[in-house]
Amino acid sequence: MRKSAMLSLLLAAGLLAACGNEQVNPLPQDVSEVLSSVSGTESVESVSAVWTDEEQFTDRDRRTTYDDEDAVQILLNGATAVCESENVTVDGTTVTIKAEGTYLLSGTLDDGQIRVDAGENDKLQLVFDGVTVNSSSSAALYIREADKVFVTLAAGSENALSNGGSFVSDGETNVDGAVFSKQDLTCNGDGRLTVTSPGGHGVVCKDDLVLTGGTYAVSAGSHGLDVNDSVRIDGASLSLEAGKDGVHVENEEDSSLGYFYLAGGSLSVVSGGDGVSASGLVRVSGGDVTVTSGGGHENGPQHTTGGFGGPGRDRFPASDTDSDSTESQKAIKADGGLLLDGGTFRLDSADDALHSNGDVTVTGGDFTVSSGDDGFHADGTLTVSGGTIRIEDSYEGLEGLHVAITGGDVQLTADDDGVNAAGGTDGSGFGGGFGNDRFGGRGPGGPNGGTGSSDGSIVISGGTLSIVAYGDGIDANGSLEITGGDVTVTGPTQGDTATLDFDTTGRITGGRFVGTGGAGMAQTFSDSSQGVIALQVGNQSAGTEITLSDGEETLLTVSPSLPYAVVILSLPELVKGESYTVSIGSYTGEFEAS
Repeated sequence: MRKSAMLSLLLAAGLLAACGNEQVNPLPQDVSEVLSSVSGTESVESVSAVWTDEEQFTDRDRRTTYDDEDAVQILLNGATAVCESENVTVDGTTVTIKAEGTYLLSGTLDDGQIRVDAGENDKLQLVFDGVTVNSSSSAALYIREADKVFVTLAAGSENALSNGGSFVSDGETNVDGAVFSKQDLTCNGDGRLTVTSPGGHGVVCKDDLVLTGGTYAVSAGSHGLDVNDSVRIDGASLSLEAGKDGVHVENEEDSSLGYFYLAGGSLSVVSGGDGVSASGLVRVSGGDVTVTSGGGHENGPQHTTGGFGGPGRDRFPASDTDSDSTESQKAIKADGGLLLDGGTFRLDSADDALHSNGDVTVTGGDFTVSSGDDGFHADGTLTVSGGTIRIEDSYEGLEGLHVAITGGDVQLTADDDGVNAAGGTDGSGFGGGFGNDRFGGRGPGGPNGGTGSSDGSIVISGGTLSIVAYGDGIDANGSLEITGGDVTVTGPTQGDTATLDFDTTGRITGGRFVGTGGAGMAQTFSDSSQGVIALQVGNQSAGTEITLSDGEETLLTVSPSLPYAVVILSLPELVKGESYTVSIGSYTGEFEAS
């Protein structure tokens, strides 16, 4: 076996396998307890049990049929309307429906209103078959009183409801949407509805808004959909353009309400604010979601922390403000939990792409994400157990107080940290070390003497995780534990960056880990049961091949896409105390796993 003099100079400082710190703090809990506490399994099961389609969508919500002979015909005729039923009154261009029943509407009102003012226990079906209504100063459709109203779009029909740009109070209610409902509203059918509201919201519902069919195009100066209790979508196709939030659902009085549920269909949003914002829980179990919020990731905030910046944005010099605007510009935001167990997502956001003030749980779905800040952010626990995640651009890729990766396929690029635990709310963590590394370590606290919280944890037990980071690859302001999975970290050699950065303990007991990055602030795993080879290798250019073998067969071959000065390798095949052959480019040497 060849071992050149050049390699000795290059790698002599890297054979540091025996240098661990004997004062390493233990993990705060056993790994199994950590996994149990951060997996979100209980909450996922409880939500899935309640949030079945049968619970969220009734048979009546999906029913689009009606009897032409029994339906009350209402013909809109420009400046007036014609109807022979005593349950309908016509006052100029205001058509008021006063009782339960099925009503078939067609025609045009130039400056008028369809109003529902029925009994509090009445259920009404309004069938739109070529309806165009504009109101210059109020809602084109105003549902004032009923138990529930079903708007059915007749197959193949084109319908339009619009406001002229201003709203005048009706004396008791601040009507501020082109469609305004004080009661439950369901929209279904196989037609199309265009809603235009340049001076207010598109659709306002003070109760539950359910959409189980139809195609909707909403353009609004404020929120596209502004709802109090819940928004539930299955089978409908929505395209929203909004000056503020695309979907805004908020209930200040009941934390169990204010939620959003997408079971199927499609949602496309271009918004000045958040794409979807909910005061309660957000769940997506199917469908197709496309969001561009706040102008997209290129309009994201400047940051003062991190590495030398990725290819998408030059972070230095950075502004002291997080954004030119205080308005939230996230793609999907939940003040409660965020549960993602299906669907296809294409998200481009100035702020976080997926954000929860509580926990984020990903059990399925296909995600393509570009974010001006975090790709996925949880103030509590971020759990990934399934799905395919591609974060093409972000400041930090995955961030939470606790991060648990038990499955799934994650590939991410981050201008700063790839995975960050305990980074705070919407901020970047400062990392830290306590000398428990084989590379000489850094002093207590983070870069520049900062101190970070040590309460966080990162636990990786399965799945595939591939990180390209221009800051720290994995930054645990607390503990790091890898028990399984396939992890690849690629980081730069510039700045205060490290492949691994943890405060208390960093252990690997299973799985495959391949890490490269900078040497200036480098750490490697502390006392671990699985063999680790940690080497300083000088400054290697991007693409320089790394090969690891046991003398008989090649165990791995990688070519990092960024320059590197540190190599950290750990595989189940590596036995502590045994020697292995490492080749870096044209240089080869034999090193002992620790």
